[in-house]
Amino acid sequence: MTSAPAQVQHVEVHRVLCTGPGDLSGVQALVDSGALHPADIVAVMGKTEGNGCVNDFTRDFAATSWCHFLSPYLECTPSEVGQRVALVMSGGTEGVLSPHFTVFSRRWVAADALRGGKRLVVGVAHTRYFLPEEIGTAVQIASTAAAVRDAMRDAGISETADVHFVQIKCPLLTSAKVNAALQRGAVPVTHDSYESMAHSRGASALGVAVALGEVPPQADTAAALLSDWSLYSARASASAGIELEANVVIVLGEAEGAASPYRIAHTVMRDAVDAASVRQMLCDTFGMDRDGALPGLVNLLAKAEASPDGLVRGLRHTMLNDSDINATRHARAAVGAVLASVVGSTALYVSGGAEHQGPAGGGPVAAIVRVDGSGKAMCAAG
Repeated sequence: MTSAPAQVQHVEVHRVLCTGPGDLSGVQALVDSGALHPADIVAVMGKTEGNGCVNDFTRDFAATSWCHFLSPYLECTPSEVGQRVALVMSGGTEGVLSPHFTVFSRRWVAADALRGGKRLVVGVAHTRYFLPEEIGTAVQIASTAAAVRDAMRDAGISETADVHFVQIKCPLLTSAKVNAALQRGAVPVTHDSYESMAHSRGASALGVAVALGEVPPQADTAAALLSDWSLYSARASASAGIELEANVVIVLGEAEGAASPYRIAHTVMRDAVDAASVRQMLCDTFGMDRDGALPGLVNLLAKAEASPDGLVRGLRHTMLNDSDINATRHARAAVGAVLASVVGSTALYVSGGAEHQGPAGGGPVAAIVRVDGSGKAMCAAG
């Protein structure tokens, strides 16, 4: 008796524009055309046009719209969709950035469909729900590290070097959560809901750094949180929101033998205007022309922040002192424009608030590119 052929991942990635956080007409068109099978969707990363702050309800609106859209296809209730599909909605499309969704679908195919070299794979995982007093603490760091390892296994990645981007959606503290903790005699890391976003993002990023071996094993990551910027992950992207109570983890990487027609690579912007590092990565890995022509580019995934020392290459910036517009919004607009100038597209996933995500003032960047059988960039499918 002959054994069944081995199964490998085939991942498809679609970048879909939208007219608002609840507009899934472009996704429906892909489904109707047969280009996208809803039952195969494992993760969605959305950029919505809210303020990206505590009261950005466009994230919840988008996630809820996706839950109701996928519910009949997955034959489950809308509330159950979030346990089957990793939904990460990041608010804020300031400047030239365009709202959109990046949809990852995955199916398993026979190993005889192998392509030469490593190709894109995706894995997802969830932590347990966090108590308010656990957000921004060693508990969140350790739980995130464990979930990253789970997501790597789900992706079929055994070597940390093959992980190129880890997207996390994490919870934040509201006044109701803070009061609930205080009534139980528990002490949250902060009483300020906006500050809690930084604590949650930072703890999540350090969890990625621990899982990928990017910090020394003996490092006291909890003590370093929001204080020691020398500890960071070059591949973490964390976005905080009101719409969840646990961390959702998406691991994007490569594996030998995967049948996906995509590759992914990453680099680190040393500061908010470091276009050179991004351009070098795209040229070296994908053969991008010096004029920015890169057939097959699906998306750039990036983190952005206003440098905490108030300087960019020795010159003063005023983002941290603006009482009208939050610094994370300034940073998204600035980095979004820099990246758009490199690749000639504005539908890019740029997320603000990069605590322990790349060096202070900079941030990780990953590129997903459609390639042919030899690994050469080609025209994107969508």
